[in-house]
Amino acid sequence: MKNNQSKKNKKPNTKPSSNESFNDWFDSLPTVPKSKKDYGKITVEALRRATKEFYRAQDLADKLDLNIMTIYRYIKAGKLKAYKIGKEYRIEKREFSKFLEKVSTK
Repeated sequence: MKNNQSKKNKKPNTKPSSNESFNDWFDSLPTVPKSKKDYGKITVEALRRATKEFYRAQDLADKLDLNIMTIYRYIKAGKLKAYKIGKEYRIEKREFSKFLEKVSTK
């Protein structure tokens, strides 16, 4: 009976082993919840998204010396990819770099 219970309560390895790189360990973690009770836990995919760096629309407006409405127009026109979180937009730094490359003069 104890042997069966220990298999049920076995938790995923929470720390990388000494011969395993962090990235390998991180990639081995489950990316989707296995059951209803796991839905409250953060998934690896959510953690990966959270580690990306973002600008707010106001940050870009200040950086480019533009009105924030201009940034909103770029987003609405599809020229600048953004995520709407609540009432604000977030723009990945990588997407902003791509946008600058597209609009740059050569």
